[in-house]
Amino acid sequence: MLKFLLPVDGSETSNKAVLDFIKLLDWYKETPEIHLMNVQYPLHGNAPMLIDKKSINEYHQEKGMKELQAAREAMNKAGVNHQFHITVGDPAQMIVRYGDEKQCDQIVIGPRKLGAVKGLLLGSVASKVMQHSKIPMLLMK
Repeated sequence: MLKFLLPVDGSETSNKAVLDFIKLLDWYKETPEIHLMNVQYPLHGNAPMLIDKKSINEYHQEKGMKELQAAREAMNKAGVNHQFHITVGDPAQMIVRYGDEKQCDQIVIGPRKLGAVKGLLLGSVASKVMQHSKIPMLLMK
């Protein structure tokens, strides 16, 4: 069975990528195993020293669930079985690591439309994943 990783961040672009991907599922003989993934940025500054680890974990889980909500609802509405995962770290690194660990066959991602200059200065998660992952990617525009 094919295994696909769909990183989602709750953005309009990300949610549209999930909806567009659902429409493509008819292309496959059998529905692939789908893993939705949300990556939370770690808290910086003094926050980790002032807030207990349990509260920080709860914060990341709540925020991750909120960012996964639209994608999960779309999958459920379409009757598509899926798993979901929330992790903390650099998004591109975590996506590449998870894809490798789970031996995913493809990463499906909706790149943000930052524009040429902003994209060069900030870099995008999708382009970083493309640079570092050996797994084929499907970019949903």
